[in-house]
Amino acid sequence: MKKYVPTVISVLVILTLSILSLVFSDLHLTENQSETMLILGIICGASMLYCFVVGELSHNYSQMDKLWSLLPITYSWVICAKGGFDIRLIVYAVIATIWGIRLTINFGRKGAYTWKFWQGEEDYRWKIVHGSKFFKKNIAWSMFNLFFISIYQNAIVLAITFPALAVMDSPVAFGAWDFVAAGLALSFVLIETIADEEQWKFHETKKALLKEGKALNELEDPYNLGFNTIGLWGRMRHPNYLGEQGIWISLYIMTIGAGVAVNGIFHWSIIGPLFLILLFSGSSALAESISSSKYPLYPDYISKVYKYIPLHRYQK
Repeated sequence: MKKYVPTVISVLVILTLSILSLVFSDLHLTENQSETMLILGIICGASMLYCFVVGELSHNYSQMDKLWSLLPITYSWVICAKGGFDIRLIVYAVIATIWGIRLTINFGRKGAYTWKFWQGEEDYRWKIVHGSKFFKKNIAWSMFNLFFISIYQNAIVLAITFPALAVMDSPVAFGAWDFVAAGLALSFVLIETIADEEQWKFHETKKALLKEGKALNELEDPYNLGFNTIGLWGRMRHPNYLGEQGIWISLYIMTIGAGVAVNGIFHWSIIGPLFLILLFSGSSALAESISSSKYPLYPDYISKVYKYIPLHRYQK
């Protein structure tokens, strides 16, 4: 029961902050924001339809995974253009583009993209979830594909860029809070880049060693663990997720710099970054459940290393 306490607390905090942000925010959109929202909604709706239909036809349910790093770039530059290429929006869009290019390259080297865009390597977790008892029925899986993979994830990817929409008509000049937001966001991009590179090198080395005919427990340390404890991964269980969430929370700080956040911190556009945290809470729980079933020492790793706080280095 204790293991669920942090998750329950996180959900309650996120829901509370979301409600407060809605209560204290001015929900009125300018005409320009409304027009921009319509354009973004059309793109998002088309993506939802594409992900569902193509996923069902191709039986590759990573269609949204392929678009995850591309859509925020599109949304950010649409907002930037509609906002008259204001410096704050340019900075936001450039950071989103750096993030998106990096993530696309990382996903691409895993075999996710082919010239037939609907094909490519599917996220291993979808196969496991699809094979579970509840989702073995086609109708149950199709509903999951429609509402969670295609609709919910697309909605979150759109919502994480709402802070850019929120500041697009601000008359306040680019200032100190915007520099803080940009600096933090780029720092989290760096953390995510390092974490993904460490993870890639670890698993490529492990696969190469296993191809030599050795069993996992015969490999040299730490590859014999099966899971990565090198670098950032030795101090955090999910440094890549920390970076991913931190980027969008950091960019939200621009609403403070733009003077649109009520009472200094509250604006409805924080709901996207907050619900991204909820999504990664579920994603990390699924990943850890899978790893715990595959690697005997992974539960020990969970017990000794925090998810996002680098206080302890893992020791067997």
